Amino acid sequence: MTKNVVLVGALFGDEGKGKIVDILTQKVDYVVRFQGGNNAGHTVEIGDDQFILHLIPSGILHGDKTCIIGNGVVVNPRALFDEIEQLESRNISVNGKLIVSDIAHVIFPYHSLLDELRETKKGKRKIGTTKRGIGPAYADKVSRLGIRMVDLLNEKIFREKLQINLDEKNYLIVHVYNGKPFSFNEIFDTYMEYGQRIKPYLNNIPLVLDKALKEGKNILFEGAQGTLLDVDFGTYPFVTSSNPTAGGACIGAGIAPSKIDEVIGVTKAYSTRVGEGPLPTEFYGEFAVSFRKQGNEYGATTGRPRRCGWFDAVLTRYSVIINQLDYLAMTKLDVLDHLESIKICTHYKYNGTLLDCFPSDMEILSKCEPVYEELPGWQEPTSHIREYNKLPKKARVYIERIAQLVGAPAKIVSVGAKREETIFID
Repeated sequence: MTKNVVLVGALFGDEGKGKIVDILTQKVDYVVRFQGGNNAGHTVEIGDDQFILHLIPSGILHGDKTCIIGNGVVVNPRALFDEIEQLESRNISVNGKLIVSDIAHVIFPYHSLLDELRETKKGKRKIGTTKRGIGPAYADKVSRLGIRMVDLLNEKIFREKLQINLDEKNYLIVHVYNGKPFSFNEIFDTYMEYGQRIKPYLNNIPLVLDKALKEGKNILFEGAQGTLLDVDFGTYPFVTSSNPTAGGACIGAGIAPSKIDEVIGVTKAYSTRVGEGPLPTEFYGEFAVSFRKQGNEYGATTGRPRRCGWFDAVLTRYSVIINQLDYLAMTKLDVLDHLESIKICTHYKYNGTLLDCFPSDMEILSKCEPVYEELPGWQEPTSHIREYNKLPKKARVYIERIAQLVGAPAKIVSVGAKREETIFID
């Protein structure tokens, strides 16, 4: 039976989606990235080798899979070429295995500079972007100023669109931010060359996927970031600029909702967040520092230290609802192995009232107090375990209590970074 699966981050990104995608890829024919840009970082460890992918789906590490970058992704061609070259330097070829949407929007140098200038100007009110130009590229897309991959193949159209963009961007850079304007000729010549280099990879993705569906192929749709960073449903304005929720797969790849069979949410066994914005269960002080080191919680894309906290069932319940998650893939259970006791946030308290769903008003959320349920830790290693019933009983109680609180069962549990350090529950 053909199965088409959407995999999303359940919270704030960095949940370990790269590893889960890598594992699930063994059972599919196509892997499709449907939103975000090179602000994402998916890490996969195979034996002693570590691969960090920002644009190309993790499925590229399997020799017989087709990987697609969908129209919902904004693509920095230089970053894409660098990633291709890094893979090929490690004897992983993308030729014949990588397809890029011909209508995906392109990131230009002015997007990255404007991202940085705007973030700097905000000062204490900064969002904490990666400054890769993702937001400004999406802004151009919805403003109908964007330049798409197919435009790089048409010299006349590209020249006209780039001139319109640079007239506006250079004015902003010079007169609002006191910056240095970009050279039209330099960008034009560079991106015309990029267009020729990327041309062999371009295709009409809805047609490619329609053919795959008719042939009974299995497709995995890979989201970047996480549900609580969704531009509509996340902790706005501390969000990304796209829709990393399950519905985003349909828009970002050109596939109908009726063709999606299953939705999986990836979550850590605790909470993390990079950048600004609320994290109600956040750790502070020495415990926060030691926990971060224990979990190696540093961004794959930026290297920034991640903020860590206890598992937040309130946020995860919301994620289950938005995505209608069929089940959870829980990662980094092993990071909790040493703890004497572990907390789960079951509700928030605001002005004496218990809340079981996070409020849309970020000021209210920032003043909410997490209400915890405390469970005993198992205090024994789990990384060597491959069967669920061989996990410590207290670890199983923890997993099952989370499933009960959020309304979705856990069917995959990761107890380490490597492929084989994974437990399947059925």
